[in-house]
Amino acid sequence: MSIDLSTIQPSIALGPLDGRYRRVAAPLVNHLSEPALNRARVHVEVEWLIFLLDHQLLPGAPQLTDAQRDYLRSIAEDFDADAIAWIAQAEAQTRHDVKAVEYYVKHRLDNAPADLDGVELDGEKLKALHEVVHIFCTSEDVNNLAYALGIKGAVEQIWLPAARKLEDQLQVMIQAHSATPMLARTHGQPATPTTVGKELAVFAHRLSRQRRCVEATEYLGKMNGATGTYAAHVVALPNVDWLAVTKEFVGSLGLEWNPLTTQIESYDWQADLYAHVAHYNRVAHNLATDAWTYISMDYFHQNLQAQGSTGSSTMPHKVNPIRFENAEANLEVSCALLDNLAQTLTTSRMQRDLTDSSTKRTIGVALGHSLLALNNLRRGLEGVDVNASKMRADLENNWEVLGEAVQQTMRVLAIAGVKGMEDPYERLKELTRGHKIDGSSMRCFIKELGLPAEEEKRLLALTPANYVGVAPMLTQYIGK
Repeated sequence: MSIDLSTIQPSIALGPLDGRYRRVAAPLVNHLSEPALNRARVHVEVEWLIFLLDHQLLPGAPQLTDAQRDYLRSIAEDFDADAIAWIAQAEAQTRHDVKAVEYYVKHRLDNAPADLDGVELDGEKLKALHEVVHIFCTSEDVNNLAYALGIKGAVEQIWLPAARKLEDQLQVMIQAHSATPMLARTHGQPATPTTVGKELAVFAHRLSRQRRCVEATEYLGKMNGATGTYAAHVVALPNVDWLAVTKEFVGSLGLEWNPLTTQIESYDWQADLYAHVAHYNRVAHNLATDAWTYISMDYFHQNLQAQGSTGSSTMPHKVNPIRFENAEANLEVSCALLDNLAQTLTTSRMQRDLTDSSTKRTIGVALGHSLLALNNLRRGLEGVDVNASKMRADLENNWEVLGEAVQQTMRVLAIAGVKGMEDPYERLKELTRGHKIDGSSMRCFIKELGLPAEEEKRLLALTPANYVGVAPMLTQYIGK
C-alpha cells in the first residue's frame, strides 16, 4: 500500500503557491494569510481600544500612559508563532475566528502585569480593561477593516512593485529598440512596418494605465455595528457623535470611511480593485502571447544563459519559452479568481450572509497567481534578445507593404488635380495581391506612374525598413 503523503512531515503543500512557487508568492503571506488576517484583527481591536480611551469616550475608563499604550500596540507588533497557535486553539473552542482574536487580546491584558513587570507601567489597569475590548463592535467591524489593511498592504507593497518592475523591464527594451524596424502582421499577414520599441510601448502604455487605476484604489472601511445603524452605540452613549468618531477612527487606520453599509462593508471598492488587476492581467497575457509568437518567428532570441533552462527532454536543440507560457497560465487562473471575487462579493442577502467570508479567503491566491505571472513575464523579457537581422530579412522580402504608401500618395495627388492618378487601389492590388515583389519591381512601378518629381523621389527613397512613420517618436507617450 502506498504511503499516505498527507501524513509526511513537514507537511506537503496542496497548492503550487505554497509549494513549487513558494519563493515568489511568500511575501503575500505577510498580508493575506490567515495569521496575517488575525494579526490585522488584533491591530484593529487594539487601536479601537486605544482610540476610545484616548478620546475619553467611555465614562469612568482610565487614561492610558505611554508605556501602557506601547504595550497594547506590541500585542499586534509582536504577533508570532505562539500568538498564532493560541488563537487557533481558542477558535477550535469558540468556533468563531473574531471571538478567538478578542479572547487573545484579553489574554494579553491578563498577562500585562507580568509582562510589564513594574508598578510604574501599571499593568493591573490594563488587566481591568476587559470590557473595553471589542466594545461597540460586531465581528464585521473588525473583519472589514482587517481585510482592507491586508489587501492594501499586499497591493501597495507587493503587487504594485512587481507591476512596476515589469513595466521598467519593458522600458529598457523600448529605449533600446525604439527605432528597430519590424514587419508588422495584421490578421497574421505582412502589414505596414513598425518598430519593436513602438509595439512594446503599446503594452507599456496599456499596463501603465491599468496600474494607475490600481494605485488610485480607495480602501474603504466601516465601524457601525450589527446592521450599520449605530443602534447600540446611540443607546449606550447617546451624547457621542458616533458618525464623526468612527469616521476619524477609520481614517486613522489609513482607510476611507464608508457611512452607508449593512452589517458588512459593501466590497464595491474590492470589486473595482479586482477588475483593474484582472484587466492588467489580461494586457500582460497579451504581452506574453505576442512575446511567445515573436520567439517562434525568431524575432526574439532566447538568451540561453539568462534562461538557464532545459527545453525538451528528448530534443536537445530546443529551449522552450516557459516563462511566457507560465505567465499565460497563471494570469488565466488569477483572472478567473478575481472575476469571481468581483462578482460574488458585491452581493449579500439582506443585511448579512456568510458567502463572502469563504470567498475572501481566496484573495491571496488570486493575487499570488498574478504576482507569479508578472515575475515570470519580467524574467522572460530579461532573457530575450531582439533579432534585428531576421527582422531586416523579413522586411526585405516584403516590398509589397509599400503599396499602401504609393496608393495614398496617388490619392492625395488625384484630389489635387494631378492627371494619371486614377484608380490607385486597383492598380496597386493588381501589382501586389498574391505576388511577391522586390525593390526593383516596386521602383519600376513607381517610375511608370508619372508622378511629380518631388513625390516620385520620396517614394523611390522608401524601403520596408524605413517605412515606419513616427513609430520611434510614439514611445514618449507612454503613460500620457
